[in-house]
Amino acid sequence: MKKLYIETLGCAMNVRDSEHMIAELNSKEPYELTDDLKDADLIIINTCSVREKPVSKLFSEIGVFNKFKKKDAKIGVTGCTASHLGRDIIKRAPVVDFVLGARNISKITKVIDKRHAVEVDINYDDSSYAFGDYRTNRFKSMVNISMGCDKSCTYCIVPATRGDEVSIPSNLIVTEITKAVKTGAKEVMLLGQNVNNYGKHFSSNSENCNFTELLKKISKIEGLERIRFTSPHPLHMDDEFLKEFFSNPKICKQIHVPLQSGSTSLLKSMKRGYSKEWFLNRCEKIRKLCPEATISTDIIVGFPGESEEDFNDTMDVLEKVRFEQLFSFKYSARPHTTAANFENQISKEVAGSRLTKLQRRHTEILDEIMDAELGKIHEVYFDELKAGGRVSGRSDDGKLFFVDGSEELLGQIKRVEVTKTSRGALEGTLFA
Repeated sequence: MKKLYIETLGCAMNVRDSEHMIAELNSKEPYELTDDLKDADLIIINTCSVREKPVSKLFSEIGVFNKFKKKDAKIGVTGCTASHLGRDIIKRAPVVDFVLGARNISKITKVIDKRHAVEVDINYDDSSYAFGDYRTNRFKSMVNISMGCDKSCTYCIVPATRGDEVSIPSNLIVTEITKAVKTGAKEVMLLGQNVNNYGKHFSSNSENCNFTELLKKISKIEGLERIRFTSPHPLHMDDEFLKEFFSNPKICKQIHVPLQSGSTSLLKSMKRGYSKEWFLNRCEKIRKLCPEATISTDIIVGFPGESEEDFNDTMDVLEKVRFEQLFSFKYSARPHTTAANFENQISKEVAGSRLTKLQRRHTEILDEIMDAELGKIHEVYFDELKAGGRVSGRSDDGKLFFVDGSEELLGQIKRVEVTKTSRGALEGTLFA
């Protein structure tokens, strides 16, 4: 049996893409996953290009892999950086055997036997392709519901690496989740660049289904107990969608609402399509309908032209919403984006100072939120065995839990009382 070493960078969609590639490879001949690249017959780097650092790291990684790989092992570069650099990767690193873009992963079995193959068509449509079954964790499943993006955010490279948005037919989604449930999964994570834009574009004109309707269809799957999704777009958070989020008992009360900036003028410059007031209105609606829900967000600081007033608007939204989780970054100019050519680029020093201030304040908020959890009881779905006789899982609202236990807890939903808090996770004991 051949051995596969795969390094996955970036978002949950990349993780799912890696699972799809493993499934496709195994459909041709069996591969055993290995953590030791020296043993691997095939080495894959599944890349991210959202920020500059992972891209610059790629070629040093290739050099390391080439140095330590065994003689006839192949190296492949896949994912978003593969999409936007294409054949340039092989020009800079001829040791790479193939390059496979993020929109072309169903072609993996075709390229591994073709020296210096390059497949990076960003509008290749395999939305109706049924991938083989493979999941790294049998107790939960990630399922793509769309590919690509129809937005034109001025800072984002994704449309140039994943192509135009197209939704996957709902019957394929339901079938995939049903199979996962039959093999042990009680929870699904629905994936898309803008999941609540689902249904706007299908390859076939025969389907008519929006995201809210898709959630209702998925909820009917017997044995499925929890539904999560990422990432919705604030622009498409209409009342119908929020009502379904609140009222559907299978939908976990955890929602990601990407802010990016609290400044309406910067949001316009980013081409986000909503204002600060709209964003706050949607978050207020969530808090009113569903007080137990947790809200996470993404924030970019140092976007071109960001004034101190603009940054203060972002801090104001942080204070008003009090996000339970924050993913925050300094603006990184990316190729194929219009913002890279904007005037008034913010210095790294100013952006770094603002990021520190933002993260420091959020840390204080998070400490208050997590400390208040002490003694509370949550229903936790356990899905991973940890070292030292511990098991981990997540509550309905997305909090990470650790308890003492064995594999008998895996796949079970148990009531847990919080006995110890920290910023990143909670510890507890099973509550009778």
